[in-house]
Amino acid sequence: MGVGDNAPNHRETKTNITFIRVKIKHFSTLTVLLFGLFLPTVGLAQAVLIHEGPAYQTGICEPSISVDPTNTQNVYAASVLNNFYQSTDGGLHWTQEAISSPYGVWGDPCLVTDFKGRTYFFHLSDPEGTNWNSDQILDRMVCQTKDGPNDTFNDGSFTAVNGKKHDKEWTAVNPKNGAIALSWTQFDRYGTEDPECHSRILFSESRNQGESWSTPVEISSFLGNCIDDDGTAEGAVPAYGTKNEVYVGWALDQSIWMSIKNGKRWETRPIARQEAGWTQSYAGFDRCNGMPVTVVDHCKDSPYYGRVYVCWGDQNKKFGGEIYFAFSDDRGKNWSEPQRISQGGKSDQFLPWLTIDPTTGALFAVYYDRRDTQSPTETNTYLAKSTDGGTHWSEFKINNAPFYPSDEVFMGDYNHISAHGGIVRPIWTELRDGKKSIWTYPLDVKFSIHQ
Repeated sequence: MGVGDNAPNHRETKTNITFIRVKIKHFSTLTVLLFGLFLPTVGLAQAVLIHEGPAYQTGICEPSISVDPTNTQNVYAASVLNNFYQSTDGGLHWTQEAISSPYGVWGDPCLVTDFKGRTYFFHLSDPEGTNWNSDQILDRMVCQTKDGPNDTFNDGSFTAVNGKKHDKEWTAVNPKNGAIALSWTQFDRYGTEDPECHSRILFSESRNQGESWSTPVEISSFLGNCIDDDGTAEGAVPAYGTKNEVYVGWALDQSIWMSIKNGKRWETRPIARQEAGWTQSYAGFDRCNGMPVTVVDHCKDSPYYGRVYVCWGDQNKKFGGEIYFAFSDDRGKNWSEPQRISQGGKSDQFLPWLTIDPTTGALFAVYYDRRDTQSPTETNTYLAKSTDGGTHWSEFKINNAPFYPSDEVFMGDYNHISAHGGIVRPIWTELRDGKKSIWTYPLDVKFSIHQ
C-alpha cells in the first residue's frame, strides 16, 4: 500500500532527469507510463543560484518559493531576513530586493500565490526595528501582498496583537473560495523555562485576500512549554480539504498531531510517533527540524482526490535520519501507518518539505541527503516524486555539487517546494567556501490528463 521496507521503488540517484510529454486517456494508465518514462539523462538540467552572500550566523536561509498558478512563468521566492526574489522565466533568472514594513520584517518568510495572482509574503514582526532589544519583537504575524511581478508590496496587514510572542507561521490558499489560512505558534514568553509559560497553536483566516484577519483561535488540544524544543508546540502547517475543512499538522513531545476543523469545531488527533522529536541534530546541523507538512489532493481527476498527506523527518537506529509520510482517505478520521519516502539505507535524509500539484495530484518532496558521501558533513539535496498517492517514489539528486554545513552557521529551520501545472520548483540552502546561498531546480513535468 505504501513505501514500506518491501515496497518496490524506482530510483535514479546519480543523474538528472527529464520528462517526456504524453497525452493519454485514463489517469489509471498515467502512473505506469510516467514511471516507464522516468529516464536518466545527463546535464539536461542544472540547479539555479538565486542568491549568495557571506555565511553569517543567520542570513540567506529558510527559503520559501511560490509558483504563480495564473502564470507559471512567474515564480517568487524569499529568504531570511527580508530578501524577496522574483523570476518571470520560470525560475531561470532572478531579481532581488529588500522588503520593508512599518511592522518590521524579522525572518521566517513564507510565500503563497492565490488563484488570482496575488502573492502573500508572511513574516515575523519587529515594529521598533531594534530586534531583541525591543519588547515588541514577534508581537504579531505580518502579511504583505502584491499583485503580479510589476506590482510592489503593500505595508501589510497583521493578526491581533495580544502581548504574546508569535513564531513559526505557515499558510495555505483555499482553491474553492480563495480564503487564506494562517497557523503558527504562540509563546507566552519566548525561550523561557518557566513552567507557568506555555506554547500553543493558533489559527486565523482572511476572506478578503489578506486585507484583514479573523481573531486568532487556539486549535491545539495540548499545551507545550516555551523553551523552543521538543516540548514546545510547533510546526503548524495548514491545508484546506476538498469540502472546506481545514487540517493543521504540528509536533509536540515526540508526536505528530493533526488539528481538524469541520464547520466551526476543531478537534485534534494523533498521527504518528516521532521518535527523535521535532528538534534533531546531524553533523554540521546543530539543530535540524523534522516538523510536519500537510497537503491535500485537490485534483478532481485523481483517484486520490481528497486524500490528506502529512510528511515529517525522524531519526531511529534502524534507518538513521529518514523522511516519513502518512495519509488519510476519510477526512482525517483514520491514518495510514507511517511509510518512508526516502530509501537511502542507513544514511541520513532530513529537513523535508512536501507539496502536491493541484492540477495532477502528483506529490513532490525535497530534503537533504547523505547517501554515497565521503565525509560526515558532505550533503546533497534530493527531490522525490510520486504519481500514485505515495505507493511508489522516485528520487534524484538536484544540487550541482555537494556542500558542507557547519554547526557554527545556522542553516535554517526549513527548505520548501512549490508545484503547479507540472512546473515544480524546490528551494534550499547551501553552505560552501564561506558563503551561504539558496538554489532552485527547474523541473518541468509535462503531461495531460484526459477522461
